[in-house]
Amino acid sequence: MSDETDVVFLGINDVGVQVYEWLCDQDDVFVHSLLTTKDQLRVIKEVEPDYVVSCGYRYRVPEPILEIPEKGCLNLHPAYLPYNRGANPNVWSIVEDTPAGVTLHYMDADLDTGDIIARRKVPTQFSDTGRDLYERLEDAQIELFRETWPDVVAESISPTEQRSDAGTYHRTDDFDELCDLDPDETVQVKEFLDRLRALTFTPYQNAEIEVDGETYYIEVDISKED
Repeated sequence: MSDETDVVFLGINDVGVQVYEWLCDQDDVFVHSLLTTKDQLRVIKEVEPDYVVSCGYRYRVPEPILEIPEKGCLNLHPAYLPYNRGANPNVWSIVEDTPAGVTLHYMDADLDTGDIIARRKVPTQFSDTGRDLYERLEDAQIELFRETWPDVVAESISPTEQRSDAGTYHRTDDFDELCDLDPDETVQVKEFLDRLRALTFTPYQNAEIEVDGETYYIEVDISKED
């Protein structure tokens, strides 16, 4: 009988690839597959792994699939849950001044609402752009997973239930609305700068405004006095 932990991995982004490769390098882990599409989820039925690990997977996993792994399905999310469930957590941490961080949690039928295994705050400052914070969250996700995985396998964790009435949630549509600047809107300077820096993510052109029939894209660069 093998002492290896069987894993099926769901993920496609840069962090997902690095976590996947790290798991593959562990002597006591056997990673069967790296799945990136919905139709590939049938592999989980065939393999019946100990764990499913998700990082950067773009689809909601159906509840019948979540029930297959004997020891659970884990997701790595770039937010300090329960804040910023859903899309673009780096942006909303800046815009709404909510804690930035990363969380490893169990997956359930809803989005980013499962019991928290471990989480860590990530520091921010006023000069951060959305890209700056995104990259810092990437590094923190990898560190958190590597540090927490041994405790997960040893079953020496004490998950914390998320309160349904706590935290925040955002859809992709919310981000799209945030990008559309109204030239006639009255704003508070600090709040508006937070919005612009959250949307600054080179090479993407996020914040846009239409003036005199022309569309312009806006980024900000904020520097701290030495």
